Amino acid sequence: QVQIVESGGGLAQSGESLRLSCEASRSADSFSTMGWYRRLPGKEREYVAIVLKSDHTNYADFAKGRFTVSRDDTKRMLFLQMNDLKPEDTAVYYCNAVYKGHLYWGQGIQVTVSA
Repeated sequence: QVQIVESGGGLAQSGESLRLSCEASRSADSFSTMGWYRRLPGKEREYVAIVLKSDHTNYADFAKGRFTVSRDDTKRMLFLQMNDLKPEDTAVYYCNAVYKGHLYWGQGIQVTVSA
């Protein structure tokens, strides 16, 4: 079993930055992948970014150039640095991790960006 807890969300104004953190109950390098997803109001959950065990990263088109995903294995942490935030980034953000073929999700954290 893996526990995942997100933190760092909150309110921001357009153009500002926020850094989301995700703490896992196991070392981050024990997961084959870790990633971030988000659910916009009234929409389905969508992919944001991912980091593989190899440290390769991948981003959704809307995140490229503005968001950076990183991992700290020693602290069992995954981060999402979000810069130049826009009101359309308002969503609940979720961290997930794949461990031994099973997908685990955090409870999600709200990010609200005002114009």
